[in-house]
Amino acid sequence: MDFSEYGNPKGKPVVYFHGVPGSPHESSIYDAPAREHGLRVLCFDRFAIDRAISGADYYRHIAQAINEKTQGAQLDVIGFSLGAHAALEVSALMPGQIRSLHLVSAAAPLDGGYFLNEMAGKAVFSMAKRNPGLFQWLVKWQALLAKRAPQMLFRMLFASAQGQDRELVKSPEFRALICQVLRQCFAQGTTGYTRDIQQYLQPWAASAFASEANVCLWHGTEDNWSPFGMSEHLAERLPRNARIERMEGLSHYSCLYAAAPMICARLDKEKS
Repeated sequence: MDFSEYGNPKGKPVVYFHGVPGSPHESSIYDAPAREHGLRVLCFDRFAIDRAISGADYYRHIAQAINEKTQGAQLDVIGFSLGAHAALEVSALMPGQIRSLHLVSAAAPLDGGYFLNEMAGKAVFSMAKRNPGLFQWLVKWQALLAKRAPQMLFRMLFASAQGQDRELVKSPEFRALICQVLRQCFAQGTTGYTRDIQQYLQPWAASAFASEANVCLWHGTEDNWSPFGMSEHLAERLPRNARIERMEGLSHYSCLYAAAPMICARLDKEKS
């Protein structure tokens, strides 16, 4: 299974689960702080997994790939946005190996509250749930834009930006990062993207909330992609006392940027 690697190649392993839309290039945000703190950040290209693999088999496939690459070593996990769902499902299949889970701008299951009306992606998720055929056409159109006009797709996705994301979208570096992420997201077609959306919308396995690892939820108070209440809901569902880091004034990606150096510093401190 292909993966991207950032930080210190000889550092302590950390597995990053990118968002949706997303790609392993997203984890490049962690390169500098991971190098500083002696961490090796691995992000697996889960969208490239064979389309026939789905359900619980999908998460088992990812867990096996992680084990093969890290040789069963104890590790930490970071999940961003909808990637938090995959991070929880996969971590549940690796008992005793996951020391900590850091979920950034985490998306909680939609059946956990009245979140949908607060989400910028309400129309997309509603379409995926009620009209899968039309949703497939939408995703194919997004894939075409990602290939031929990524800047246009970027503007559409961030038209509703709130909080510090409004300032972030003005950055040429951020725009370049996201455009590259979008191109990679659909490089293998649309199957990986739609599979993650569909699995997110289905009832989550009870085991996803039974993680033995320490969990920290980093969430911006102005997030309108994954509303702040989603982290509060996840904290209530997880068996241990999950800690919520309330990021005032931050939204979805601005939280990711702000949290990255703090997560790396904390992991460095814990390993020493």
